[in-house]
Amino acid sequence: MENLASLPPEILLGIVNEKLRLFCDDRQELFYELDVTPQLLERKLAQLGYQYDLVSNQYKRL
Repeated sequence: MENLASLPPEILLGIVNEKLRLFCDDRQELFYELDVTPQLLERKLAQLGYQYDLVSNQYKRL
């Protein structure tokens, strides 16, 4: 996906959680699928107060 860094965090959250739910078994697979660094993704979603939840395999507000 191009220009992930320019997407608003709210839009990115929806895309990421859908990918995790439908296509990716874990975060590492997601990073590979989106061709994004973990730091970029974590930083963008942290702006909304979201962190990865291993049990549910999605980003949640903790």
